[in-house]
Amino acid sequence: MEKVSLKIYNSQVLLPFSLEDGNLHAFLGPFIGQNKKKFGNTLLPEDSSTLPFIHSPKIDLSLLRDTTKIFRAFPPVKNRHLEWLLRVENEMSSSWVETGIFEFIQLAKSDLHLFDPQMLLSAIFFWNRETRAFEFPCGFVCPTLLDIAAITGLTPLGDRFHPDVFEDEISIKELSITWDKKTYLAFINAHVGQPGTPVSPFEHIAFLMYWLSACVFCTPSLQVPKYYFTLA
Repeated sequence: MEKVSLKIYNSQVLLPFSLEDGNLHAFLGPFIGQNKKKFGNTLLPEDSSTLPFIHSPKIDLSLLRDTTKIFRAFPPVKNRHLEWLLRVENEMSSSWVETGIFEFIQLAKSDLHLFDPQMLLSAIFFWNRETRAFEFPCGFVCPTLLDIAAITGLTPLGDRFHPDVFEDEISIKELSITWDKKTYLAFINAHVGQPGTPVSPFEHIAFLMYWLSACVFCTPSLQVPKYYFTLA
């Protein structure tokens, strides 16, 4: 390779970087100049602690060493999770279709831990935690309502949900919810019905509470909180 071509290749095509442990990695270029990294943002105040990695002099990718920490709030799909989902789906799928959440619940069958680390790294390299958007020289790029509709199957248009309207229909005191079993596995074991028995409305509500906690809102506590009861 000619000297000029090699210089271009090393500076724009394959860009090396080192981790804290000394291992050398690389990502695809081109890499914009230091004086062109940042662009004017007149809408939001700038917080240096939330800027994308591309603005950082040092990059700490130690989080990628343990894949279980990356999606900690979305636990891996396990047998008890799938067993309960399939049990409830067998009887409640028509209700889910009518409500418009059937396709969304199907995502709970997928394991988010099966991902491409290189693709994830390329994406988060430009991610701004404060704006929840990718920050490029051309401006901000973020998921749209159409993207969410395509992924979840939810429609961007529909009736408004008013939680207060449903508070008196089914009292939380009437449900046989074991609130001292809040962790995901304990909650499943406490509320899943016996094989061969029909799924009761109470079990259905308990499942939806678990699904909202573990698969939709991904609660950091890895527990099923009471405040999802009305939505379920």
